[in-house]
Amino acid sequence: MYALIISGSAALAVFLGLFLGGVSAWGWALLFATLAFLACNALVGYVVGRRVKEIAASIQGKMADAQRRMQEKTMAWRHRPPGSLKQAQIEIGKLQHAAIGDALAATSQFEKYRRWTPLLSKQIATMRMQLNYQDKNWKAVDELIPKCLTIDPLSAAMVIARTYMRDGYRRPTDKKGRRAPNDIDRTFRRSTARLRYGQGALLFGLYAWILNKEGDADAAFAVLLEADRKMENPTIKRNIDLLRNNKPKQFSLAGLGDEWYALGLEEPRIRMPRNHERPF
Repeated sequence: MYALIISGSAALAVFLGLFLGGVSAWGWALLFATLAFLACNALVGYVVGRRVKEIAASIQGKMADAQRRMQEKTMAWRHRPPGSLKQAQIEIGKLQHAAIGDALAATSQFEKYRRWTPLLSKQIATMRMQLNYQDKNWKAVDELIPKCLTIDPLSAAMVIARTYMRDGYRRPTDKKGRRAPNDIDRTFRRSTARLRYGQGALLFGLYAWILNKEGDADAAFAVLLEADRKMENPTIKRNIDLLRNNKPKQFSLAGLGDEWYALGLEEPRIRMPRNHERPF
């Protein structure tokens, strides 16, 4: 908002200075005013955007450091289990909760730039939604989803997964009994339309998983074929083979690893070390 006001004021000043000052005709004055608007808007956008990126990088760095510490703790537990699995999960959960709390608090640094960039409010909401999703704070996630952007695969996958958790997969019908797309369908199509080659394995896999879960293996198969044309992914190919061979119950996205399990629709199988595997 402020960027537009400043740019508009600069453009108006240039126009009035050139035209009313008799320096040039109104056409040339309008041209130079337009150029002044674009240049000023680009400059303000660059300065503000650079600062916003610095804040975002700082938050991402904190989360990456926390993730590293959690992975180290997980690996240490696997090699030398300290006690019960439940206790280890509680300790790791506390680390994650604290890290997410710090990251959410850090997003307040964006507030002073909110009025400078039109889309920044939605970007802030998207980041906060992702952080709350990781913390399983579903109330906050549900409040933030309507304010979010779903232009990146991860945000779209989180919105789809949460919508499925909350509402299931119900398609409305019109007066003639024809099924219409629901929120999940629309979010998926809107998001995948922007993807480049090689992107979106999680998004395609999630949508196919939901369709297969709802008993529509044929639709899930069609979605996976579409994904296979846009990327090379072993998990996508494996599930194509399973559905082609009429094995929908074996459909699995475990091959996507933490990226899949972070959506919270399935729990990973944790392999308990056997006694002879424990170090002395």
